[in-house]
Amino acid sequence: MNDKHKYHDDRYSGAVYSGAVYSDETPIAAFATIPGSSALTLIRCSGKGAIEAVSSVFAPDKLKVASANSVVHGWIVKADEKIDEVLVSVFRAPKSYTGEDSLDICCHGGASAGKAVMEALKSAGFRGALPGEFTFRAFVNGKLDLTKAESVIELVSAKTDTSRRHAVSRLSGSLQTEIEEIKKTLVQVLSGAEIYLDYSEDEVGADIEEDEGKLPYPDVALETLERLKKLSDSWRIERVYQEGVTVVIAGCPNAGKSSLFNALLKEDRSIVTEIPGTTRDWIEAWVSIEGIPVRLVDTAGLRNSAETVEKIGVDRSRKLLQEADIVLYLIDGAQGITEEDQAFIDGGDGSGGAGNSRLLVWNKADIAPQPAMSPVPNQNFISVSAKTGEGLARLHAAISSAIQSQQTTPQSALQDAPITAAVGTERQKKLVDAAIAALEEALALARRDEPLDIIAPLLRDAVNSLGEITGEVSTADILEEMFSRFCVGK
Repeated sequence: MNDKHKYHDDRYSGAVYSGAVYSDETPIAAFATIPGSSALTLIRCSGKGAIEAVSSVFAPDKLKVASANSVVHGWIVKADEKIDEVLVSVFRAPKSYTGEDSLDICCHGGASAGKAVMEALKSAGFRGALPGEFTFRAFVNGKLDLTKAESVIELVSAKTDTSRRHAVSRLSGSLQTEIEEIKKTLVQVLSGAEIYLDYSEDEVGADIEEDEGKLPYPDVALETLERLKKLSDSWRIERVYQEGVTVVIAGCPNAGKSSLFNALLKEDRSIVTEIPGTTRDWIEAWVSIEGIPVRLVDTAGLRNSAETVEKIGVDRSRKLLQEADIVLYLIDGAQGITEEDQAFIDGGDGSGGAGNSRLLVWNKADIAPQPAMSPVPNQNFISVSAKTGEGLARLHAAISSAIQSQQTTPQSALQDAPITAAVGTERQKKLVDAAIAALEEALALARRDEPLDIIAPLLRDAVNSLGEITGEVSTADILEEMFSRFCVGK
């Protein structure tokens, strides 16, 4: 390992740890929960000699003889001073998350108690853990492959229940199993090629199929290519579940944007009054719509205004419309379609965003039902009442359908698609694509009857790319860059 992570700033204690690198064997400690006004705080410890180190600041002296997977009650002490009454969960190597001796110290909540316990641990020889260092050690010790390690951070940051289920699927090994199976078929093709290179055709015999030039097992190679392409396509859907989409609510003042924002969010976040222009700036919140994480944004009413503060808010709203994946444009049903509404519908107001979808929403349907004939030719409206909740289910379905229509893969059924093996990070996607490119080039060369000695290295490249996904093939820089994105304590 190199020493890119030479210094680590512990934001809770203000201490700086010098010389800390992922590869050292120093016992580490970190908050697994953020200290604050809570009943409990959890501090995680791991490393060679971790149990003995905690024992030196723990009374009574029961940790050294504690059995694996047990909980011990006692006090953290420092210089004969009792610091806090705690419960310590003991995990002995190799049956722990990291594969090392590990302990979880459950102390009282609040910033002071946790900080004092952490200071006692430092005096006992622990250093602050680097971001993702516990999971890094789990990988190094063979407890997790890289796909499972990355699914840990996916699980921590999952915004919806569907996102969580997909992350759990990868944590359970669905992607690892698929990659290993695909790699096994590629190794079969590669080994056949290398046998041809090492022995004459007469010596090999007829056991190895060949058709695409002199490429062994051509049908296996083609089937493997299709599996890789399917895996690559899965990233489009997984990216939606992980990163979510931005849905911006827009419209003229008093169209009911803040009311709809609150209704979709199911809580009062935006101020709602009958005074037009109440919302001066945008406000956002995350909400799950049909299992899809949606960054919902309420904006200032779109109108020309000479008032300085409102004008700034309108300008910010127009900028957000440019960045939105989907725009919900509200029509005030009680007022009907205004000139400003028509300008937006016609696209002449300069608020259009490249590639976004627009849904026209007829609001206040409880007091002003949408006319039987569409008020705008060739435009469909979704009729809702933000006040009563009428039509919100239809709006949910329309948003989900709009998100789905933005996906170009035929496997983009976001709602009811079964959870199967799928890539969960951009790193995995790039490596799958690298394997596809190498295999496609190998097949193209085989069709031109090129010699195997230039085809075999391409097959090897494809195998190595897949090995890099699981961590079988890895470099120090790649590992440190990946784990540094984790939170401290994980």
